Amino acid sequence: MILSLVLPESDHYCLQQARVPQAVLTDWSSLGQPDWEGNFLIDLEIDRGKICAIAPTQSSAGNVASLDLQGRQLWPGFVDIHTHIDKGHIWPRSPNPDGSFDGALTTAIADSQTHWNSDELLVRMEFSLRCAYAHGTVALRTHLDSAGDLAAQGFTVFQELRERWRDRLTLQAASLVSLDHYQGVAGERLADLVAAAGGLLGGVTFPSPALDEQLDRLLDLARDRQLDLDLHVDESLNPSDRTLLQVAAAVQRNGFTGKVLCGHCCSLSVQPEADLPIQLQAVQAAGLGIVSLPLCNSYLQDRQAGRTPRLRGIAPVQEIQAAGIPTFLSSDNSRDPFYAYGDLDMVEVFRESVRIGQLDHPWSPWPAAVTRTPADWIGLPDQGRIAIGARADFVIFNARSFTELLARPQSDRLIVRNGRAIAPELPDYAELDAILAQ
Repeated sequence: MILSLVLPESDHYCLQQARVPQAVLTDWSSLGQPDWEGNFLIDLEIDRGKICAIAPTQSSAGNVASLDLQGRQLWPGFVDIHTHIDKGHIWPRSPNPDGSFDGALTTAIADSQTHWNSDELLVRMEFSLRCAYAHGTVALRTHLDSAGDLAAQGFTVFQELRERWRDRLTLQAASLVSLDHYQGVAGERLADLVAAAGGLLGGVTFPSPALDEQLDRLLDLARDRQLDLDLHVDESLNPSDRTLLQVAAAVQRNGFTGKVLCGHCCSLSVQPEADLPIQLQAVQAAGLGIVSLPLCNSYLQDRQAGRTPRLRGIAPVQEIQAAGIPTFLSSDNSRDPFYAYGDLDMVEVFRESVRIGQLDHPWSPWPAAVTRTPADWIGLPDQGRIAIGARADFVIFNARSFTELLARPQSDRLIVRNGRAIAPELPDYAELDAILAQ
C-alpha cells in the first residue's frame, strides 16, 4: 500500500508542513526552533528534481503548486553502508543449523562452494537491490566474498549490476577475505582486481600475532592504488578482542589518509568501562568510522542453546557518536546464515536500532546515521540530506512524530525520486525458487 498523497504534476512545486529531523538538515539557522523530538516543520520548494528553497512553514506557497503534508515526516533517501548482497536470500537452501556465528560461517562457505555462479549471483543480488530500492534506499555498499575465484566472479557480477542500476542506486563494493589473503603476489592480484572494479579493499581483522604486519601490507596495497578500506572488526563478545586498536595504530603508523570504516566492533560492549574512552580516543585520532549492525549482531551474539541471551551484542554507539566518531547504522545480512531475516529496509534498521540501543533519549542525532553521515562518508554531497541544491529524493511517512514512525512498519511510505513519486514493488520471494533449487 502506498501513502495516498498526490504530488503536484508541475516540475516546480512546494511541499508544505513537512516535518524533517534536524540531523538531516545541513542548515537550520533560519528555521526557528525544533520541536521537542528535534524536528523542524518546514516548507520545501522543489524545482526540476532539486531542492531550491527551504523555509519555516507558511500558510501559503504563493503562486507555486503545493501539497500540504500536514506535519508528516519527510526524510532524505537512505544510505545503507554495510550489506552482503552476494549471500542474500540463500537461507531456504542453507539455513544456519544452530544460529551461531560458527554455524553461519561454515554454512555460508559451503553454499558459496557448491552453488554460486555468475547467473545465480546475478539473480539473488538484483533481488536484494530491488528490495532496497523499493524501501527508499538511494545508495548501498556491499561486501563481496573474495577468496580464490569468488573475487573475479563477484566483482564481475557487481559491475554489471552497478551499470544496470546507475540511474536508481549508487553502488559500492568491498572485498571480503581474511587479511592473510593480501600477502604475496595473490594479494597484489586481488588488490588490482578491486581497483579495476572501482571497489574498496576489505577484510576481517582476526586476532593474530601477524595482524600488525597484515595491516601494514593492506594499507600499502590500498595507498598504492588510492583505495579506501572497509573492515570487519572484533565481531565477538570476547573482551580480549581489541583489533580495533591495532587498526587505529596501523593507520597512524603508516600515515594512511584514505577512509577506513570498521564494522561491528561488538567486543567494545563487554570491555571495562574505563578502557572505552581510551580506545575511542585512538579511533577518533586515526579518523576511523564505525558502523554498527544491531539486527545481525543481536541475532548471532551471546547465543547458546536453551539460554536466553544476556547481552545485546552491539557496539556502544551512543558513546562512539558522542566521541565525535562518524557513526553509522546499517543492514548487514538478509535471509542468509548470518541473519535469518531482514529485507534491506532502513526503516526497520533504524527502528530496531533505536529499540536495541535505546537511541531515543534523545532521538535527534540518529536519523543522520542512516542518511547524511553515510552519504558524506561515501562521497555523495547531494544525497542523504535536506539542503538547497540537494536531490529531491525523499521518503514521506504517514507519521508525524518519532513514536508514530517507530510504532508501525511504515509499509505505506511514499518514495520520491528526482521530485517525482515512484511506486516500486517489492519482489516476490517465489522469483527465487528456481535459482535456489539448483
